[in-house]
Amino acid sequence: MRIDFHSKVSEPFLYACRLVRKARAAGQSMTVYHNDIQALRRFSEMLWTFSQEDFLPHVMAGDALAAQTPVLLTHQDLEHAPHTGLLINLSELIPEHFSRFARMIEIVSAGEAETLAARERYRHYQQQGHQLSHHVAK
Repeated sequence: MRIDFHSKVSEPFLYACRLVRKARAAGQSMTVYHNDIQALRRFSEMLWTFSQEDFLPHVMAGDALAAQTPVLLTHQDLEHAPHTGLLINLSELIPEHFSRFARMIEIVSAGEAETLAARERYRHYQQQGHQLSHHVAK
């Protein structure tokens, strides 16, 4: 599995919106994970409003249209997520069942605590033998 860390991100949700837009332009379906449902709802609102030119159809996990909608948002276990190509992790946790996905992007904000948590996740993934890369946000 390929895992890309994007660090020093000043506005993680806005950054994630841009990643979702880019992945959708490439025809990818994806799952976006955050362990906090309220944060995920704020992210959902951002997907609707961050760009006047782009339509990024998305639903929360459990929605009747989840399997047909290209962007799935979830705070739950990923074991049954219908889209397993790309996982975007907006949380500071290691998502359960992340290894079901072909690729994961970890978005890490610029804060010290977030950076330390990301380093722990990086080590965990490295010990499991995943292919890792690191990108510093511009």
